[in-house]
Amino acid sequence: MSTLSSGKSGSSHSFAVSLSPRAEDAFSSYGYTHRRMSTIAEPGQNAIYILLKPPISRTGTLPPTAAPSTSQKPPTSRDIPPVALTTIPHVEPLAFKNYLSQIGPLFDTLQRMKLEYENRGTQLFRQGTSTDKHEEFAPREKVKAGVSKRGQLAPTPLSTVPSIYLDEKFRLENPRTFDAVSEHAEVVRQPLSTIGNRNKDTDGFSANGDLQPARKALTTNAILQEKLSWYMDTIEIYLICSISKASTSFIAALGSLRELQAEVSHSVTKIQKLREDLVHLDNAMIEHGFEIIRMKRRQDNLRKLGEAIMQLQCVLRGVSHCEELVDSGKLETAIQHISYVAQLVSGTLDPKIGSELCWFLPNSFTRLIDLRQLHVLEDPLQNIGQLRLRIWKGYEARLLHVLLCNLRQHVSSIPPRDTLSRWTDISKRTHSSLSTPAPMTTAEKLREELVPVLQGLGQSQYLAAASTTFREAVIREMKSLIRRHLPSSTGGGSGSMVSAPTLTSGRRPSQQERSSILSRNLRALSPEDAHVFFVKVYCGVGEALRRLSVQIKVLLDITSGIKKSPSNVLTSSLSERCNLQEDMTQTLDMSSLLVQAVDKVESEMTKVLRVRTEQTVRLGPTEFLRYFTLNRLFINECEAISGHSGTALRGVVNKQIHDFIPLLHEVEKQKLAQKMETERWEPVNFKPQDALILERVVQSMTIDSSVWLSYTDVTTAALETGERNLQTNYEESSNTAKQNKKDPALAVIDEEKFMLVDSAAFALRGIEQYLILLASIPSMANEISMALLDYLTLYNSRTQELILGAGARTTAGLTNINTKHLSLTSQSLSFFITLIPYLRESIRRRPSIATSGLAEYDQLKRLFQDHRSSIHHKLINIMSFRATLYIREMEKIKWDDEDEIQRSVSPHMETLTKEALTLQRVLSKYLPGSSMSMIIGQVFESYREQWSKAFEDAVIRTENGKSRLLRDAELLQAKLDKIDGAEELGTRMIDIVRAKQISSQPVSRNTPSSGDMPEESNSPSIVT
Repeated sequence: MSTLSSGKSGSSHSFAVSLSPRAEDAFSSYGYTHRRMSTIAEPGQNAIYILLKPPISRTGTLPPTAAPSTSQKPPTSRDIPPVALTTIPHVEPLAFKNYLSQIGPLFDTLQRMKLEYENRGTQLFRQGTSTDKHEEFAPREKVKAGVSKRGQLAPTPLSTVPSIYLDEKFRLENPRTFDAVSEHAEVVRQPLSTIGNRNKDTDGFSANGDLQPARKALTTNAILQEKLSWYMDTIEIYLICSISKASTSFIAALGSLRELQAEVSHSVTKIQKLREDLVHLDNAMIEHGFEIIRMKRRQDNLRKLGEAIMQLQCVLRGVSHCEELVDSGKLETAIQHISYVAQLVSGTLDPKIGSELCWFLPNSFTRLIDLRQLHVLEDPLQNIGQLRLRIWKGYEARLLHVLLCNLRQHVSSIPPRDTLSRWTDISKRTHSSLSTPAPMTTAEKLREELVPVLQGLGQSQYLAAASTTFREAVIREMKSLIRRHLPSSTGGGSGSMVSAPTLTSGRRPSQQERSSILSRNLRALSPEDAHVFFVKVYCGVGEALRRLSVQIKVLLDITSGIKKSPSNVLTSSLSERCNLQEDMTQTLDMSSLLVQAVDKVESEMTKVLRVRTEQTVRLGPTEFLRYFTLNRLFINECEAISGHSGTALRGVVNKQIHDFIPLLHEVEKQKLAQKMETERWEPVNFKPQDALILERVVQSMTIDSSVWLSYTDVTTAALETGERNLQTNYEESSNTAKQNKKDPALAVIDEEKFMLVDSAAFALRGIEQYLILLASIPSMANEISMALLDYLTLYNSRTQELILGAGARTTAGLTNINTKHLSLTSQSLSFFITLIPYLRESIRRRPSIATSGLAEYDQLKRLFQDHRSSIHHKLINIMSFRATLYIREMEKIKWDDEDEIQRSVSPHMETLTKEALTLQRVLSKYLPGSSMSMIIGQVFESYREQWSKAFEDAVIRTENGKSRLLRDAELLQAKLDKIDGAEELGTRMIDIVRAKQISSQPVSRNTPSSGDMPEESNSPSIVT
């Protein structure tokens, strides 16, 4: 029996421990002493500490067997003072990750060694027990007997310990846990007085009426202390049992550790001996072997040094040989040998090449090394770079010479006439009648010249630089093509004011002065000289760009076909050839060069066009359309070649068009106004050229005339053909006019004839100018349409001022506005009324026209119709006014007077019939039948009303007076009834006279006063 004692904070606790026989034997084998114990007493009074020393009897404490006092009140939750719980920080499992990762392998090793030691310890333990079997046989039998007797008393079950002590979250500082552990005992005993008062207040009963038991003091509660000792003894017994069960494997492990320690000591001895042997080997054999290796390496280095010297000699000899080749002009061979020298320097020369070039590398089996780090080769390598530069310069000169000469030769071989014809054919979407273009026929020759040059540039590794140089040369060539046709910029040629002092002083003009002189000379160019200048520049630059596009295609085609060339032993490897071909293709991809060239040309030409803007917008329609068409064709050619839209040049031309149309419109309006100021308002023969113009205007409703389109054809042949056709048509029309000389030449629209005045024919020519612009510049349809509307409106308003407003009496010196003037004006208005629908349809079929602008033509047509209706009403009012004057004369006549009876007819009746016949004759001559019938019908309808009333109001008293009145009526019948539309005016008057009764009484007449009648001098004239 082993007795263990421990004490805590003034109180002692004793544990009775019983060891198993195996555990006791194990402890005794390692020198531990123990006392045997036959029985395990009950916990409590048999504790180790109590057995050694009786418990201390405290004064004032009740024995454990005493009944608890009922007068003591257990503490409530309010009586227990609050305890501040210790804050225990919560540590996340991840905080131990690093520690576990480090200790994990060690723990696994420990477990593995533990298992091995257990196995080995068990075997040793069995061997040890077998040897001492006879010695310990009798004692072990006694121990087993004693253990068997002790084992009859089982230990106290662990379930007797309250569960709160076994809780993982057991915290004694928790008030509730402490209260449960202390079995609700008071920490400090209350004084008797306090207890007595409290009992008096509560009468010894709890709140629910039950009798409250007295609470024990913690310091005098011996039973509670015994219970705690009992619980601790129970747990300790179970711990000792667990330790005794695990002691067997522990003892085995200790034996294994001893054997392991012996083996380790033996191994250490062997390692020390092995180290001594290794030291001996290091001193004897290894150093001798290292010496042999060092000697072999030195021998190899000497061999490599000799080969490097031989390689260096070959390099120097190759550089000298390449210099000789370059000096002799053999660039192809020189660039090939330079590549061999470069490969030799870098140590990458193919052995096959060395075997072919014995002079270059005598020993082809020499192992080459990289010599580029040698300082002695700095000068030879620089010489190689200089040789490459010289070769590049030579190839670059060849490339520029071939391409630029080919470009210039092509430009000079194509005349401007052919270029303009080709552009015109392209714009008309027709096939060109020219032969095969020169660029396609000479491409093969150009290819043969370029192939060796491009291969040499590719091998010299300066292809990119040569490409850049070629780009710059092309840009300079384009500028040169423009500047060679510009006027002088040094003061000569156009009377410069700066030239004399400049030449006298011998000072060259500054850049600003040269620009000023050039601008002045450009403005001084006549329209013909300016056209020649633009034709030469545009045709030359256009052909140069077209040839440049062919050259670029040839260059790309050559680079794409290099890989198809047969391989040679002396050429580079296949991968190098592919890389060379790819680099050359990327470098010579000069699609952007065309864009740069076009941009440069358009930039230069934009400056020229801006300088001549003032002169350009004041050109005539023919010259401006020729100028516009030339620029349009050039811009289209540039876009077709480069695929890039030239916004700058197009913008300048469009701005000039916007400025030109208003100026042209103002000029045409001034011409029309001046023509109408001098108009005599006499009928004119419609000229043959005017008839052709009218035919083209009517035809424009469906298609534009070829004559108009010829203005957009800048070729000389087309202009000559158009003039020839115009002259032929004029001659045919003149011959027809001579054959029908007796018949007046009238304007005809769809079999409707019009007799016009000179201003109407002039306005027709002005209309054609607008339609020519419309056909040539369809993009400006809206602006041209508005100008045409304003032009026709001006003609209508000005005609109204001159005829209805009698302005022609001042401008043309007319005495009065007669029937002929009104009839001719009506014919001119009818002509334009008929023509406006054709103009509207010609405008409508333009793609860019706005729909809202077409309604303006309908309004203009109604405006002309209203004007014509006003003229017709003017004619009717004139005749009605004259009839009113004659009726006044008739009312003054005394029909029964002797003198009046002797007169055959009245003078006013003769004048009336004469005027009516004159009106009918004039209207039938100048107006169509429908208009004449309408006017005549309204005139005689007015006559019928006025004269019927006048004859009915006439007063007659005798038969002679009636006969006299009847003669006037018969005159009307004889003169006017034969007119179409008169509707038997005279017959009606005769019937009125015959139906009249002779009056015996005088009848008073209401004769209008002279103030109610207009003066005769102001009455319109009917004179033709």
